[in-house]
Amino acid sequence: MFDLKNVSKTFTLHNQGGTVIEVMRGASLSVSDGECIALTGASGAGKSTLMRMLYGNYSAQGGTVQVAGVDLVKAEPREIIRLRRETLGYVSQFLRVVPRVPTLDVVAEPLLALGVDPQIARDRAAVILAKLNIPRPLWALSPTTFSGGEQQRVNIARGFVHEFPALLLDEPTASLDAKNRDVVLGLIEAAKARGAAIIGIFHDEEARDRVCDREIDVTGFSPQAAA
Repeated sequence: MFDLKNVSKTFTLHNQGGTVIEVMRGASLSVSDGECIALTGASGAGKSTLMRMLYGNYSAQGGTVQVAGVDLVKAEPREIIRLRRETLGYVSQFLRVVPRVPTLDVVAEPLLALGVDPQIARDRAAVILAKLNIPRPLWALSPTTFSGGEQQRVNIARGFVHEFPALLLDEPTASLDAKNRDVVLGLIEAAKARGAAIIGIFHDEEARDRVCDREIDVTGFSPQAAA
């Protein structure tokens, strides 16, 4: 499902005279259906950069970044949009939504984008919101008014409401209490059981040990390590 080969990444600092910073070289990994891997490494090692390349937010300067057979290095924008809509889910650390849209519709949005009947989409959204302990009176409100932990659970609900074959998870248990953390880990385990391929950043060591099959230290992809 995920297949990266010899990926390199640079950033150009246009406000610093066009200085080019090489941040990744020779990155290679693969993740099969039903497998969950954790990206590890110190802060600044490149975990988030790699995740953003996997989602198509950052372009790679070399190599191949394939998700479900689509090479994001060469893909047209419409191909990436279709991949995100149908195949690749992403749970980020931060909730980004249109203000004033009710929480129920925020969570239902991935299903609505696929053409699912609006009532069915909202019913599914209601089920996962209840599972994640978001109080029903909040469903009609914008999640922009919620606490950090509530916003994170809305993010997770939106990421799991559709059974994406591939998932990217950026600190999915951050800001959560023990009860909701357990619910989220259960969702990850269920996704693995149905065959989803998952790549995540888990600073929570116990969570990582519970759901991840192996770890990849991205420090090994740094230009210094690859030299």
